[in-house]
Amino acid sequence: MDVVMLSRLQFAITVFFHFIFVPLTLGLSLLLAIMETKYVRTGDEQYKRMVKFWGKLFLLNFTLGVVTGITLEFQFGTNWSHYSEYVGDIFGSLLAIEATLAFFLESTFIAVWHFGWDRVSKKVHLFSIWAVAVAGNLSALWIILANGWMQHPVGYDIVNNRAVIAGFWDGFVQVLTNGFAWSQFLHVILGSWLLGGFFVMGVSAWHLLRGNEKDFFSRSFKLASSFALVMVLLLLVQGHHHGTMVAKDQPTKLAAMEGLWETASPAPMYVLAWPDEASRSNAVEALPIPGLLSFLAYGDFSAEVKGLNELGPLDFAEFQERTGYDPQKPVVTMADGTSLVRPLTPENAIPPVLLTFLSFRLMVFLAGIFLILAVLAFIHRDKIAEKPLLARLLLLNIPLPYICLMAGWTLAEVGRQPWLVYKLMTTTQGISAVPASSVGLSLAVFITVYSLLGATNIYLLRKYAIKGPA
Repeated sequence: MDVVMLSRLQFAITVFFHFIFVPLTLGLSLLLAIMETKYVRTGDEQYKRMVKFWGKLFLLNFTLGVVTGITLEFQFGTNWSHYSEYVGDIFGSLLAIEATLAFFLESTFIAVWHFGWDRVSKKVHLFSIWAVAVAGNLSALWIILANGWMQHPVGYDIVNNRAVIAGFWDGFVQVLTNGFAWSQFLHVILGSWLLGGFFVMGVSAWHLLRGNEKDFFSRSFKLASSFALVMVLLLLVQGHHHGTMVAKDQPTKLAAMEGLWETASPAPMYVLAWPDEASRSNAVEALPIPGLLSFLAYGDFSAEVKGLNELGPLDFAEFQERTGYDPQKPVVTMADGTSLVRPLTPENAIPPVLLTFLSFRLMVFLAGIFLILAVLAFIHRDKIAEKPLLARLLLLNIPLPYICLMAGWTLAEVGRQPWLVYKLMTTTQGISAVPASSVGLSLAVFITVYSLLGATNIYLLRKYAIKGPA
């Protein structure tokens, strides 16, 4: 395995491990803020107990999330130095704002909230958990604005072969108001909030089946069921909107998502399909729904949707015109003087189709399950203990939102290939000139350490979730 694939694999693994902790932190922080608001408004001590119990699980998850996130930034220098040199003025500024504004705000107020019980007033304590929730979600915003710029670059100029912000109003403001990035942010945040709701429901259902703290966990379940239903409905609407953004700004990703090889007008959607990348066609195509893909992508049943066989050469030609790319020149010269040559061609200027295709279908399939479970949980929220099958399904469902979010990120990142910055820089061009053996060693270390951290997180969450409230 060469240095490009090893570096991609290392970054993917570390991001995925880190993202095990992020969505639960975002979802639980908002639910904790709602619970404590109810406590301050009503004075009901049961809500205070709820905040303390779910807050303990939140703090465990938050702490390990911070640890796993630290190593990510170092890879921009160690593994992706040419990328950092090319877009550092844009990407780096957004990450700097995330750290100095959002993360420090979150870290400060999480200390006030955790240690401030009976030391500050109720209103100050309530403000601190809302500050944590807002800051945590702001942290996600800045990171996704940076990633969204890679997906749909705006507000930049190329100066001395580097991408720089094109001034404040014409550059930085465009980066901040990037519609694709904001749509991506909403998709991730709603998914994270939904995960928080399902987590609380699953743990509450487990305790209610055993008759533990019936009032406590009934209240937790009712709150989480209403929260999850709202989130899943918003997510479905926003997911469709994001799909139209992908169709507009990343049509090649859309074609890979749907396994569309040839341009069609109107374009059908196949209930059964299986891409065959070797033949640049689908090995299976059955049960077409005429015009459905055209309608979902562009709101018109007769709209033309371009296929991969046309889009690959078009994307290559646009990239070549923008950058003067010469596929005959070495992409990167390694430390030992050898050249890393992985030229882009009109034929390979498309993403890995099968992985993109399957990631999209897994995400959509799980979203359908979440809708069904959220509706049933809301309907039976007052008598969930009398519905043991549903309660067990909600417990078993806890890992599925994580898997769904991972599938969504796989779709977003793999579907962007072969671009590191969409139509501005190929993935191979961003790599550091480091030996593959060094990356392989660090990858093995990351997998070992992160596996231990992941196992620790699951063990502690399970332990204190089963233990119940004090």
